[in-house]
Amino acid sequence: MSLDSRIVTSAKAYAGELLQNEVPASCTYHNYEHTLRVVNAFIEIGKGINLSDEDMALGTLASWFHDTGHTVSCAHHEAESVKIAKRFLEEHHASKKDIEAVTELIMSTKLPQQPKTIVGKVLCDADLHHLGSSDFFDISNNLKVERQKIDGRTIDDDEWNRTSYFFIKDHRYFTSFAQDRYGQGKEHNLKILRKGIKEFNRLDKEIKSLEAKISKLTAKVALKPERGIETMFRTTSKNHLTLSEMADKKANIMISVNTLLASVLVSFTVKQIPDHPNMAIPVLSLVLVCLVTIVLSILATRPNVSKGKFTVDDIKSKKTNLLFFGNFHGMSVEEYEWGMKEMMQDADYLYGSLTRDIFFLGKVLGKKYKMLRAAYTTFMIGFVVCILLFIVFMLWLPEDAIYYL
Repeated sequence: MSLDSRIVTSAKAYAGELLQNEVPASCTYHNYEHTLRVVNAFIEIGKGINLSDEDMALGTLASWFHDTGHTVSCAHHEAESVKIAKRFLEEHHASKKDIEAVTELIMSTKLPQQPKTIVGKVLCDADLHHLGSSDFFDISNNLKVERQKIDGRTIDDDEWNRTSYFFIKDHRYFTSFAQDRYGQGKEHNLKILRKGIKEFNRLDKEIKSLEAKISKLTAKVALKPERGIETMFRTTSKNHLTLSEMADKKANIMISVNTLLASVLVSFTVKQIPDHPNMAIPVLSLVLVCLVTIVLSILATRPNVSKGKFTVDDIKSKKTNLLFFGNFHGMSVEEYEWGMKEMMQDADYLYGSLTRDIFFLGKVLGKKYKMLRAAYTTFMIGFVVCILLFIVFMLWLPEDAIYYL
């Protein structure tokens, strides 16, 4: 028997009854209300990423059963939830494949979450969707009460806030839908939690005190016009990039025009040369002009990529510019991060790299515009000469004169 809506409906009634009647009173968080929220969140996320009907059914089943194990044991509730789900599915003649899929989904919610499928990722996001909800602190308090009852001890607010803060800080939603839907709320809750941690409040006060002292010290020192320097680099780089884009567009115009012109000449005009031999020299001259112009335009835009690697000595001796992709595209991200950190710690190295970046952008621009000027000059002069050749050969060297020669 394949999985259908009747099994999901029966699972809802069966799991709901278990969670409402057999979950201990100490479970103020892992109860029917939590499971219902998870089911609704799974449906919302699943529809948001267009899960198939089969995946939606499997995920909904797993959502209903994922915390039923609390009716047996809080310590290993995922394993107990799997036993309950298996027993239910076997009684309803579900396929072995579906039972295995539901089992894997339930176990994927065990912390730390490690989902293997997209359905598992959706379920894990649904299970912790409350981290980014507006009623997070009410739900968090329910979980705190549950932990106190299970552990048999009182957890003070500062300890609980600190634990919650680091848990949320390290947590990541697996699906882009959940990230968009709950990410902003989670960051908001994280900020509120941070304000409730005494240790962080003390550190914030110390940081503010240090910042005030630094501000007083720097006020006595003649500062460099940092903002003016940054504006200069930003404006110059932008101008260079704009000029580069203009050069590429001009080269593209030359390539397009001459390619079209050469194609027309080769396709139509060259075929007529045997009938009009006096047109051979003008036509071939114009084709040659087009070819030379195209080659020069391509050379103006052809990229030149270096090996893209640097050494530790290059960084320490400040020889390589990490702001240009050609110097690092062959390196690993760890090596590049290390090099960037070294550069950012050295103001001379940083400004030197910016200066070299602008210099080499200028060198590239110089090469582009030289080739581009040569392309335009070739086309301008060559086109005029070829038109004159057409006129001369048509008026003064008619076809019979060519044959006579």
